[in-house]
Amino acid sequence: MSNSPLADALLKEPPNPWAPHMFKLYAVLFVCYLCATTNGFDANTFGGLLATPTFTSYFGLNSNNEGLVTAMYVIGNCVGSVFAAECADRWGRKFGMTLGSAICIVAVIIQVSSNSRGALMAGRFILGVGAVIVQTSGPAYAAEMSHPAYRGVLTGLYETCFFLGTILTTWTEYGLSYMTNPSSFQWRFPLSLQALPSIVILIFIWKLPETPRWYMSQGREDTAKAILVKYHAGGNEDSLIVKVELDEMRELISVDGADKRWWDWSCLFNTPGNRHRFSLVAAIALFGELDLPPTSYYLPLMVATAGITSTKTQLLLNALQTPIMMISALSGLRWIDYFGRRPLLMISSAGMAASVFIITACTAHQAGHPVIGGVGIAFIYVFLVIFAFAWTPCQYLYPSEVLAFANRAKGLAALNLMNNLCKVLNTYVPPIAVKNMNWRFYILYGIWDAIGVVFMWFFFVETRGRNLEEIDAIFDDPHPVKASLRMQLHEVSVGEHSA
Repeated sequence: MSNSPLADALLKEPPNPWAPHMFKLYAVLFVCYLCATTNGFDANTFGGLLATPTFTSYFGLNSNNEGLVTAMYVIGNCVGSVFAAECADRWGRKFGMTLGSAICIVAVIIQVSSNSRGALMAGRFILGVGAVIVQTSGPAYAAEMSHPAYRGVLTGLYETCFFLGTILTTWTEYGLSYMTNPSSFQWRFPLSLQALPSIVILIFIWKLPETPRWYMSQGREDTAKAILVKYHAGGNEDSLIVKVELDEMRELISVDGADKRWWDWSCLFNTPGNRHRFSLVAAIALFGELDLPPTSYYLPLMVATAGITSTKTQLLLNALQTPIMMISALSGLRWIDYFGRRPLLMISSAGMAASVFIITACTAHQAGHPVIGGVGIAFIYVFLVIFAFAWTPCQYLYPSEVLAFANRAKGLAALNLMNNLCKVLNTYVPPIAVKNMNWRFYILYGIWDAIGVVFMWFFFVETRGRNLEEIDAIFDDPHPVKASLRMQLHEVSVGEHSA
């Protein structure tokens, strides 16, 4: 068995990550990473604001209505998912990032100027629509523009930049909690920061190329080649890497594929291979979102049940989770191409299950034992570190890899829809369930995380070291998981023999 064409090309033409053209590529990709930052701003902004008295009193928020207000963003995500794929497929990934960012800016203006709960909810709904459009186009752009030698790291960085938004907003809210004369500025300013990544995207989007795979799907092969030569080969027209990429795109990307038909979602289910792909995308949503109640919204409330009632301390603990998770996610990127996606995700989910069971035990026995309550809070952070190490980089990397070009945008839109349906469920159910079941409810999360490990063992394919088009061959095999593992073993044996 010979090496893959891409592996052969990389051996003969080793890429240099420090070359000038690679830094141009990094700059281009960073703009698309800000699509994830847009989503990061909301996740923890609202969690912190729910612990800010000036915000809750201004809008009359309480346990009876804060769930609906919080969920309006997610509902907007669900509605926007319906046409997010069409934006990315028909007019390109750049168009989706542009339109989504413009909608987000309008939504932020509505939120910041809100004088009623209804206006706030409308702003959150519109923000959710815009955010899901950029969250569909952004990861597709990152996967399709990344150099094939570094796709794991470069695409994994996409969701890691989610934390740029959460870090800025949570620490801003913590700093504003020290205002001597609290006013609406205490919440209007953090809400206004949500427009920052969208503004930066709109400023620089015009300098970005469209992805070569999208141009190939439009029959513009010369344009696709020019982009690959510039960003993957430093101007070398005879690059072997570019030749392999173009050959594979030419063979597998159709100018009349399902991406040209907005109504044709059958591409996600019409073959055994595509059904397997979609099952993996669904698994990423189900096991990545239903692993614990969303700490970005509920951490201040969770620590309050452990006896920490100070608003400043709650906001500090809320702020600390984001830099900790970002450090963990960046650390995970170092190993994502070394160990592969499949083993890292399985190990991470196993660690998450163990952490949840410890959190459950501490919650059950914390009454009158503040030390036990403190241990429970500590293991919330342990859980977040373990989650961020593998799941954060893989949440968009893995679906972008396993989806073929023709169904990538639709598959990512479906991923966002499933993510947000899970978030709606996970936003509404925990407060009610905890009230009725107390600590026993958390056991379900531990069991679910453990089930995820078993599912990954039997169904997750390994995508490490393959070009996006080469991954298609895995799903053409009658046994994709075994095929992917055979390929990995072969690459290892070839590498050892070469050494």
